[in-house]
Amino acid sequence: MKVAIIGANGNIGKHLGKTLAERGDEPIGFIRKEEQAPELNQLGVKTELADIIKTDLSEYASKFQGIDALIFTAGAGGAGVELTKAVDGDGVTKMIEAAEQAGIKRFILVSAFPDAGRGMNISESFEFYMKMKRQADVELAQSALDWTILRPGTLTNDEANGQITLGYAIIYDEIPRDDVANVIVELLNQPNTSHKILELTKGKTPIQQAVEKYSN
Repeated sequence: MKVAIIGANGNIGKHLGKTLAERGDEPIGFIRKEEQAPELNQLGVKTELADIIKTDLSEYASKFQGIDALIFTAGAGGAGVELTKAVDGDGVTKMIEAAEQAGIKRFILVSAFPDAGRGMNISESFEFYMKMKRQADVELAQSALDWTILRPGTLTNDEANGQITLGYAIIYDEIPRDDVANVIVELLNQPNTSHKILELTKGKTPIQQAVEKYSN
């Protein structure tokens, strides 16, 4: 499977690319800077230079030719309202349209857990971030793509253990980034998980078993 990864230089993207390469798929990481390529290449990930803000829609559509699935795991990382809108909001819109033009059907979006920050003193920038995530979810859900929206809880750098909780509505908790990547791989394995919005946290169910429950 030829898989485009938007946000390939992030922690989730790196683990995802490495895992896909190891199992014989062809991950292609879309990166903004040439200096990001060597590390990804060492993981077995091919790279394409493209800026989610500056590269236009038609160029992305051209680069997406022959791609089987697109994973969007990019994010502005709290770098301000303007950048958040450009990446987490407009960036997703651009990728949806480019995927449609290129004939890609499978699109997995890493979104945000609705309860993120609940009960805390939330900044205006975080509220805006959540607004953009919600907007992106709506746009993807209204598209003609075979989409899955994955909403992980608070991301940690803990070691993956392959045990998760996955569902339409679950209690908020943390989740290791590497487990998020492993769930994405399993969602690719089970295409009947399309047209679902799934929340994800750490838990006690093996990933394959957890995803199979929603493969129908």
